[in-house]
Amino acid sequence: MTAGCQSIRETLVSLADPAYRAFHSKLMPTVDPEKILGVRVPQLRKLAKELTGTQAAAEFLRDLPHGYYDEDNLHGFLIAAGKDFTQVLDQLDRFLPYVDNWATCDLISPKVFKKHLPELEGKIPTWLAAEAEYTVRFGLGTLLGFYLDDAFRPEHLEWAAALRREEYYIRMMVAWYFATALAKQYGHALPYLEEGRLDLWTHNKTIQKAVESTRVCPEHKAHLRTLRRKKDSLP
Repeated sequence: MTAGCQSIRETLVSLADPAYRAFHSKLMPTVDPEKILGVRVPQLRKLAKELTGTQAAAEFLRDLPHGYYDEDNLHGFLIAAGKDFTQVLDQLDRFLPYVDNWATCDLISPKVFKKHLPELEGKIPTWLAAEAEYTVRFGLGTLLGFYLDDAFRPEHLEWAAALRREEYYIRMMVAWYFATALAKQYGHALPYLEEGRLDLWTHNKTIQKAVESTRVCPEHKAHLRTLRRKKDSLP
């Protein structure tokens, strides 16, 4: 470990909150509690802002894998702060295979993506086809975060529907994606439920999340409730 990386670790240890660590550990069943320091997100964001562009940050981004969950989160925030689109993609390709939980995965949302949506769109199928669970989830999260408004194309729904993975955190993100699509692209997303094009669990979870959403109108919620499926049944 370089001196810069050691200094960053010592800073994170100094920011650790035992009570927050105990609380957060319960939300991260895939992470060994011993790997969680308990640094709060605002403090991680602040530290990432202070480190961005420094030699220590460059060393830290090369130092994989990290020993602590909080280091992974800081790594994610440093990537998200990047302004060079190609460099950000390269850093993601190095980092995502080491991500082992939904929280670290979901916090990475590079601002530079908004300026490169056409190029980014071409990268998403690669992430969706990855073996690593949280690389796939990241690809789905990118579709959800950047391609359900002006950049939306109906083909994106098919990309998500075509996934047949058993991992809970992938299936949950597929459901979140379709529930959000029902709020933003209802006419395009609805046939996937009416025609039973999602697996049973994802189908019903999508409806649950859409019905719970404040962004889906009452009329649409009423129709969605009629589309709930029982085991081994299709509409």
